[in-house]
Amino acid sequence: MMAFVKKPFSEKDMKKEKIMTRREELRAELASARRKVEEYTAKEREIRRELTDLSNQPARESAEYRNYQLFLENLRRPVEDPLVVYQGEPGAFSEMAAIDFFGDRVRTEGLYWFEDAFKALKEGRADYAVLPIENSSTGAIRQVYDLLVNYECYFVGETTVEVSQNLVGLPGTDIGDITTVYSHEQGLFQSERFLNDHPDWKRVPQADTAGSAKMVAELKDPHFAAICSKRAAEIYGLEVLAERINHNGRNTTHFVVISPRPEIRRGSDKVCVSLHTRHEAGSLHEVLSVFKFNRINMIKLESRPVIGHNWEYMFFIDFSANLDDPDMDEVILQLVEATTDLRILGNFASNMN
Repeated sequence: MMAFVKKPFSEKDMKKEKIMTRREELRAELASARRKVEEYTAKEREIRRELTDLSNQPARESAEYRNYQLFLENLRRPVEDPLVVYQGEPGAFSEMAAIDFFGDRVRTEGLYWFEDAFKALKEGRADYAVLPIENSSTGAIRQVYDLLVNYECYFVGETTVEVSQNLVGLPGTDIGDITTVYSHEQGLFQSERFLNDHPDWKRVPQADTAGSAKMVAELKDPHFAAICSKRAAEIYGLEVLAERINHNGRNTTHFVVISPRPEIRRGSDKVCVSLHTRHEAGSLHEVLSVFKFNRINMIKLESRPVIGHNWEYMFFIDFSANLDDPDMDEVILQLVEATTDLRILGNFASNMN
């Protein structure tokens, strides 16, 4: 009977064994480091809570915290059969967003400027407004953010619309005959690469895309074209000369539904606030730490200049939460402590498709 002789480790095997051993050591060190981080984070959270408790009284007496209470006290039920305003003419992407959120039978009215929609809410002439706030190609719609500062209104919902920009003109128009293109500035920006291939065309910004289509139809000049949706082209009897001319194939606009009174509808899981930070080092970090140490997901951070204060900014922040959660009271108090002029803009159901 032959005796089994164990083959000695080769240099390659020894090197492999050494690597495996070191990997296990590193995994153990990493696990230990993570435990320490969790312990330190828990300790910092505990210290922050104690600091908040000590500061609760002045924070609870602040105007910002009182505004938060008023937000909750003034909640209303969603309006039945509402009148919804938007900026633009029938066929505008904003009208499409209103239909998407409220349904096909919603009563809508198009207004000329963004501010007209805010005024309609303030004066009680409309129940809701649907306005664009961000585009996936061109970013934030700065005019809407600036108007949110000047008008007391609230977010009660959101939706997204895929924006397909199309070059349209009178039936029978030849692209070679076009001299002037009309559209909203966003339509022109989103179609810039296509337009750059036609440097001789004059680009004329208008109040909205659908209004541009309406104007081209009324002027009846084959040298004029518009950039708008196919729906707008159909409404005003125009022909699509070039489809999907926006350079981003997934061009999408984020719309918000605005109300003169706060609402918290079923399924609300997103909160939007506006705030100012102290004009000193680390002030924004202090605000962001509130979300970190309460384990709240911050979805979006947008800044806008503070008028009359050069190089100072206010911030709009979206984060995942429901104000019905009992823990949110402490979070709001911490934000009050870390900011100035905190304002709750809304608590609504996320719908970012």
